[in-house]
Amino acid sequence: MTDWLKDIREAAGRMDDADERLADICPVVLESGAIRKAGAFLQDQDYRRVIVTADKNTFAAAGEQLMESITEAGVNASVTFISPDEQGDVIADERSIVQLLLDVKSSKADAVVALGSGTLHDVSRFAAYSAGIPFVSVPTAPSVDGFNSKGAPLIIRGEKITIQSIGPAAIFADLDILTAAPRTMVAAGFGDMLGKCTSLFDWTFGSLTADEPYSEIVAEITTKALQQCVDHIDAIADRTPEGIRVLTQALIESGFAMLLFGQSHPASGAEHHLSHYWEMAFLREGRRAVLHGAKVGVACAEISQLYHRLDAENSLPVAEEQLERVRAELAKVPSPDTLRAWLRKVGGPASIQELDIDPELLKRSLAEADQIRPNRHTLLRAVNDQRRT
Repeated sequence: MTDWLKDIREAAGRMDDADERLADICPVVLESGAIRKAGAFLQDQDYRRVIVTADKNTFAAAGEQLMESITEAGVNASVTFISPDEQGDVIADERSIVQLLLDVKSSKADAVVALGSGTLHDVSRFAAYSAGIPFVSVPTAPSVDGFNSKGAPLIIRGEKITIQSIGPAAIFADLDILTAAPRTMVAAGFGDMLGKCTSLFDWTFGSLTADEPYSEIVAEITTKALQQCVDHIDAIADRTPEGIRVLTQALIESGFAMLLFGQSHPASGAEHHLSHYWEMAFLREGRRAVLHGAKVGVACAEISQLYHRLDAENSLPVAEEQLERVRAELAKVPSPDTLRAWLRKVGGPASIQELDIDPELLKRSLAEADQIRPNRHTLLRAVNDQRRT
């Protein structure tokens, strides 16, 4: 067991219901050549037939290596290539889920292997959950923190909803494959991690002002993972093996933090609500999709700008007895200029203009995005609740 995964297990052991939480921590192989160990794992688990979920890009990146590992282990495997939509994007919607479920049923698969990044994992985890079988994660790019999540963000009738399903039975993260991922995908992963700058604040805010559940242990795991990315930004920007290892480890740690807490509070706040709002707007307008992490990174900067402006104007919607603590927590959130500089450093978009989001959509999203998760007590929700009353 690697030291960092041992640390996660020790943290889980300090929490209530430790046995249950430890059960959520699946085996992770994060190293060069990790994909070659996938077949042996499937064989050890006595899976006789598996379906590999991929698209043309992810299969080109790692499909042959994965299929070779599986077949050499004596496991039967077939591939489901998820069909793109009219815009050419592979999305986690009803059509993708039904396509995979039909193949799972017809092949009588024992497990699903997700070969790809966020969208293919979401389709795979929900289809596997619906079929009552496990899924195995084989990331092809360090682009999201949802590889080991139980939540599946899906597009259902044009609306973004997250459905609780299952986490992976194991993760095989091959550094050779991940290091070769496109720069845009690496930047998206960094952007997803950067979103923790505001999600961690929103989580604390909800705990202080609305008595939302909170865990110091989980917050510490997420904070350390975020800081590792900031500390190694040059290596991540250069896509060195060490930089990609740090980023991938941080993404997986963030996923484990959500698993341990049982909800996405540590890694998803107002910045994710903006991202989801923009995604649904693009779908309604028939526009090409933007990488999740790219949206989250830009949204994080916009939320930081809003929150710091409210503080500077002494207009935070907070009771007097809570104001000092909230302001102290907000002081930990980097400025929007700092966040945008970091995003540019890794080669990702840093402004709404670069995402082709017009000021009107931004204004509308800031006024309405909190309703995507109305049970979350973010500062954005508090601002909008005050405006609505």
